[in-house]
Amino acid sequence: MKQFVAREHEIEPVPGLPGYLPEGEEMLWQGRPSARLVARHVLKTRWIAGYFALLAVWAIVGGFYDGRPIAGIVFSVAVLTALATVLIGMLELFAWAVGKTTLYTITSRRVVIRFGVAFSMTLNLPFKQMNALSLADLGGGAGHVAIELLPGHRLSWLLQWPHVRAWRFADPEPSLICLGDAKKAADILALAITQYASLNSGHARLEEGAPELAAVPPAVMAAE
Repeated sequence: MKQFVAREHEIEPVPGLPGYLPEGEEMLWQGRPSARLVARHVLKTRWIAGYFALLAVWAIVGGFYDGRPIAGIVFSVAVLTALATVLIGMLELFAWAVGKTTLYTITSRRVVIRFGVAFSMTLNLPFKQMNALSLADLGGGAGHVAIELLPGHRLSWLLQWPHVRAWRFADPEPSLICLGDAKKAADILALAITQYASLNSGHARLEEGAPELAAVPPAVMAAE
């Protein structure tokens, strides 16, 4: 099986790529995840804020019910607010770092994912190792593009997080997450795969996504 993840690199001859593209291979699209969408949909900052808001309401109601002094109630709410601010601030900072250090590239032969907040790595996904694409709609044109790999081609869910489809631990699916125009990226990738299949005597085929994801036609080709 091919090794997916390349060594950490510091200098890129081409942004997002560990080296120059081979002759005949073209870059078709590049994009980054939106930090705002990463914070909201991957790190769930809204849910966390709501959780702390409920705790604050509970502290107020419980404090009055127990007859606590107003100063004590205000102090409890202030502590919860401070904790929420620190936690959400850290998550927002991490989301910004994910957006800043990640670059997705679609070429005429592969998808390349450069990622890593602490250590920069590159994931190389040739079209011949892909089985299907699926699109998760986040609203407003934003979404994730998940890539199902053929049997025998696996990667580490933990190592690749957050650039993987959620809750797919047994068969991780690398994903282009939190794109502002996910359908455009999915259409470019699907067309590139179809053209690659026809040029290399492959057979493009349609694959249905999981129930929560809409399949992106046309789907990817079978293994060569």
